[in-house]
Amino acid sequence: MRIGAIEAGGTKFVCGIGNEQGEIIDRIHFPTEYPEPTLEQVIAYFRDNKVDSIGIGSFGPIDIERSSPTYGYVTTTPKPGWAGFDLLGTLKRIFHVPFGWDTDVNAAALGEATWGAAKGLDSCVYYTIGTGVGVGVYAEGKLIHGLIHPEGGHVLTRRHPDDHFEGVCPYHGDCLEGMAAGPALEARWNAKGFELPGDHQAWAFEAYYIAQALTGIILTVSPHKIILGGGVMKQSQLFPMVRDEVRRNLNGYVSAKEVISDIDNYIVPPGLGDNAGLRGALALGIAALHT
Repeated sequence: MRIGAIEAGGTKFVCGIGNEQGEIIDRIHFPTEYPEPTLEQVIAYFRDNKVDSIGIGSFGPIDIERSSPTYGYVTTTPKPGWAGFDLLGTLKRIFHVPFGWDTDVNAAALGEATWGAAKGLDSCVYYTIGTGVGVGVYAEGKLIHGLIHPEGGHVLTRRHPDDHFEGVCPYHGDCLEGMAAGPALEARWNAKGFELPGDHQAWAFEAYYIAQALTGIILTVSPHKIILGGGVMKQSQLFPMVRDEVRRNLNGYVSAKEVISDIDNYIVPPGLGDNAGLRGALALGIAALHT
């Protein structure tokens, strides 16, 4: 079987071909522009590479309710041109194969649960912290959707006492994404994250906000693994800082050994590295073959 995979990100699209063992055998990527020119490249790629199904992990918010008249649409994104766009329907009109459809971070969570850092576990949470902040939740052996789908990048945050930055989220200002995503780093410090030294105050602020979110997800979802991906988390010094803040927040209340004595193996980078999203989309495509 040849499975198509699309990681539809807000910054770039990655398209690939893989197999049922999770191996990617071909891929391309290109910038996310307005919908029409972006989808033209997707369509051209899969016309040249015949597949038996296609999995799509898309930036959002998206409509994943099958009974909804806007199922398959990108909904309230601030990404120019994409709000209200029928992404899934556009591709289904061209390619008559089964489709898997979910958020990019849910796809990454599924990829990590299938082949990565959470393999063999029945739950994990995947955060991507980059251009935006997204959260995918895999619990009791399945992806969680609910009313729409997890949008944990927009949870409200308690402000760091030394931080007077107003936040960049166009909807909420100082939510997690507004305070901790890449654009927030750049707006607050007038430099991109990779340009800041490892001991810069920026990283203490980042750890403070990210750890608040992780503390909340531990106390509500109680996942067996937390995986932190995205460009901001390429700063390796962040991981020990975040872990320390999480333990400080929990203050001994959660008496699981994963938190108390093994947190280095509990809050981790993606086991699949930068392939988590694409291989997660591949897993969606595989699942679509069997439903």
